[in-house]
Amino acid sequence: MKTELVTNLKRQATKILADLHSSKEPVLITEHGRPSAYLLDVDDYESMQERLKILEGISRGEICYLEGRVASNSQAKERMAKWLR
Repeated sequence: MKTELVTNLKRQATKILADLHSSKEPVLITEHGRPSAYLLDVDDYESMQERLKILEGISRGEICYLEGRVASNSQAKERMAKWLR
């Protein structure tokens, strides 16, 4: 991963963005020697957000299962039929 100082980002934003788009490698922005932010390509960010939504859905399903909030196949079909009316 590439690291850039915030002052370099201010001075060379166009170059840093061009490098980011060509390499698709995230850029860690630092301020006063400490990590401050990550700069990501838009497509990579949106892909990460979609993956996160999927993982959150799986997690909710696992929690429901562990809490016993499950339905049999016939119960689920019955509920869906009522919901779809």
